[in-house]
Amino acid sequence: MAPDLLALMGDTPLVRLDRLSHDVGPTLVAKLEMLNPGGSVKDRIGISMVEAAEAAGILKPGGTIVEPTSGNTGVGLAIVAARKGYRCVFVVPDKVSGEKVSLMRAYGAEVVVCPTAVEPEDPRSYYSVSDRLAAEPNAFKPNQYFNQANPQTHAFSTGPELWRQTGGRIDAFVAGVGTGGTVTGVGRYLKERKPDVTIVGADPEGSLYSGDTVRPYLVEGIGEDFWPETFDPDVVDVWERVSDAESFQMARRCAREEGILIGGSGGTALVAAHRFAATQPDDALIVVLLPDSGRGYLSKLYDETWMAEHGFNQPTAGKGNVGDVLEAKSSDRLPSLIHLHPGETVAAAIALLKEYGVSQMPVFAEAVHDDARTDDVLGSIRENALLDAALSDPGVMQRAIGEVMQPPLPTVSLDDPLGRVAAELAGGATALLARDGDRFVGVITRADVLEFLSARA
Repeated sequence: MAPDLLALMGDTPLVRLDRLSHDVGPTLVAKLEMLNPGGSVKDRIGISMVEAAEAAGILKPGGTIVEPTSGNTGVGLAIVAARKGYRCVFVVPDKVSGEKVSLMRAYGAEVVVCPTAVEPEDPRSYYSVSDRLAAEPNAFKPNQYFNQANPQTHAFSTGPELWRQTGGRIDAFVAGVGTGGTVTGVGRYLKERKPDVTIVGADPEGSLYSGDTVRPYLVEGIGEDFWPETFDPDVVDVWERVSDAESFQMARRCAREEGILIGGSGGTALVAAHRFAATQPDDALIVVLLPDSGRGYLSKLYDETWMAEHGFNQPTAGKGNVGDVLEAKSSDRLPSLIHLHPGETVAAAIALLKEYGVSQMPVFAEAVHDDARTDDVLGSIRENALLDAALSDPGVMQRAIGEVMQPPLPTVSLDDPLGRVAAELAGGATALLARDGDRFVGVITRADVLEFLSARA
């Protein structure tokens, strides 16, 4: 009998994935981290970071735990806080599922939701907000992105478990990389015992880890736009970059074919593991870590409406792209690319928005008329921002657009798939500027994408 719930964290089982690996030679097995008491791999670091802080005298009785999290670390910390009597305040990005937010609140935590589509240094970002909250008296921020108890936990627990459970036969370890603590700790442990073991990092499209251009994506909990101190990039031998669409489709396959309900990041890891397995000899043993359960994503990747809205499960979704959406929205009434120049007035911009019934427009250099190119984009005008400006400054109507414009709209290419478009728009972008090569040809909004999908349904 365990003395309390905290004693049950870790020692999760391995299971063979015979259905998902039937078309590759190696043996593919999964580490089922959703069987931790809090439902994810993050249970492991929740207890270790708190106990390390207690031992160092940083966290005192009655203190407050403040942490930026995509949800799973918050649950792990909330369980520890419930047992030890601490208050919890968790700061999450707005792409985190409602189920996760509700779950953290069920444990008694306070949850603050912050916008995703801002830079880490922006005062509204979940990193910045958590810093402000952690500056309050008697508050402690575990900071899983910098706390070395994170990778050390996996070097002391997850790594040794895998070595013992495989009898040292493990040839490769595959995991999604978020804070980097899991892959760093496990990778270091395994490499000490078997130097030729391969560590495979599964990374979403839009993350800098695998060298991609940083942009929004929908998979939660993995990938980053900065380098955490808890991640040692030298540990990763192979990177596999995976799209949102591939991740969600594989997660759904895992539920239906293996009977294992997993989250989107588990789908990312499975895609990476399957790709890597296809390049390895038949006698290889490959372990993939499945970090959490799909129960936290029932309103997202397991919801048909959500999948359809984001272009992931329509019959035409794989074929649809930016060019298709632009073609579908073309009309005689609406010019292909409505735009402004920085010298025009706010009043003229509002008139143009009203005339064409649009809510945002790009701002191009003064000399550009109908052939704007990449270097010509100066910014954008958005209806809601103009309204805010007009309410705070009655004289703004006669000011030049260049004085009040917002940053440029994110850009996409005509051949970019709808999955990429959906990720950008879901990440907070109000609209996207479409380009054909280096020439801009139109603007796409959420409404444009939904109308395109409904017409093809």
